Amino acid sequence: MTIVIGFEGSANKIGIGIIKDGEVLSNPRRTYITPPGQGFLPGETAKHHRSVILTVLQEALDEAGLKAADIDCVAYTKGPGMGAPLVTVAIVARTVAQLWGKPLLGVNHCIGHIEMGRLITNAQNPTVLYVSGGNTQVIAYSERRYRIFGETIDIAVGNCLDRFARVIKISNDPSPGYNIEQMAKKGNKYIELPYTVKGMDVSFSGILSYIEDAAHKMLSTDQCTPEDLCFSLQETVFAMLVEITERAMAHCGSQEVLIVGGVGCNLRLQEMMGVMCKERGARLFATDESFCIDNGAMIAQAGWEMFRSGHVTELPDSWITQRYRTDEVEVTWRD
Repeated sequence: MTIVIGFEGSANKIGIGIIKDGEVLSNPRRTYITPPGQGFLPGETAKHHRSVILTVLQEALDEAGLKAADIDCVAYTKGPGMGAPLVTVAIVARTVAQLWGKPLLGVNHCIGHIEMGRLITNAQNPTVLYVSGGNTQVIAYSERRYRIFGETIDIAVGNCLDRFARVIKISNDPSPGYNIEQMAKKGNKYIELPYTVKGMDVSFSGILSYIEDAAHKMLSTDQCTPEDLCFSLQETVFAMLVEITERAMAHCGSQEVLIVGGVGCNLRLQEMMGVMCKERGARLFATDESFCIDNGAMIAQAGWEMFRSGHVTELPDSWITQRYRTDEVEVTWRD
């Protein structure tokens, strides 16, 4: 029996989760929400995390019915992510590990998403679409690495959606992406936008520039509604993601797709991916917002897999990094 506590705080969510042999014992989370039209800055986000992290830690232990002595390993997000929030969480994780006398483990955020998705859905060897505010990657496992088959060459799909939400002043509560999804359901006019797929990679910055410019002109002249713009943006960027995922599946001979990351909660993306999977005779796996969105349990789960296969991070090596690619980690727990 191995119990791992995981600390996540790479962006505007701060979460602490506890995993015992594949069972989620607790997974409390807080979100830093800014006013409409604003994003979240690293310093302000870190300040938010500092103000609530000890409360969330106590909640995680209470919800799981555990004490410090019951924990076998302390896992934390090493990266990628925003520097100041990552440092805040790493310092608390280091301190807790030393106070409790437990081993420490730095986890790749992206691999946390993948391992949590595999645990919750029981997907065996899926082609993974990882879509969030900071990352957009198509990934498949091969020879002890999560190989990146395609990715964004500029901004992430979630960042594209978030920045468009700021342009038309959509609320950040509970998240801009969720509010765009709800507005898109009411859109009924498709506005053609740039569709940019380059081989296995995608680009979202041109689409964002185009729709930012078009939004002001079209809305001021009543050519469309904000709902139409949300609908058009979603349809375009999700079609691009489905295309590169299908190409990766064909290359790998895969019959499973797993969608992870915050944008993976979007039911329209799941629906479009489901149509493609059905046509190929493949299966689609996805999770709900409790595990798609950044959370502590996913770091605990990846930490559990790593700890069981002999990984430990020594204190001098327990730094953080804003750039930490998925394929940099040797996956010793899958073969």
